[in-house]
Amino acid sequence: MRVDEIKNGVVIDHIGCGKAMKIYEMLSLDALETPVAVLRNVPSKAMGKKDIIKIDGQIDINLDVLGFISPNITVDVIRDGAVVEKKHIDLPETLTDILQCKNPRCITSTEQDIHHLFRLTDKEKGVYRCIYCDTKA
Repeated sequence: MRVDEIKNGVVIDHIGCGKAMKIYEMLSLDALETPVAVLRNVPSKAMGKKDIIKIDGQIDINLDVLGFISPNITVDVIRDGAVVEKKHIDLPETLTDILQCKNPRCITSTEQDIHHLFRLTDKEKGVYRCIYCDTKA
């Protein structure tokens, strides 16, 4: 299989196997007017298998979404066919409006203009809790 290189854009690499479509959905990549390639089950020496997303165009990406879905992702910014920036993404300390609290008595369930905020409480297990009611995500 061959996917052409991109001249200007973003490559999201080292995505945990099977998680690329979740990222695609959460970042609303289907709404882009530029080409997007989703590669699944790509052989990897370090990971066994991984997913990759290539976006042919410069866009802003919510790095917290990436870190939440698949920690240890790398994001390569490509300009003129060369990597000009490489970011290593880990679990974010806080998540804003990425998750919604499941607690029906939480203030976020009754008030409309309150941001859904979660804080990382267990980095080993990737556990987030609502900052308002402490409910586990």
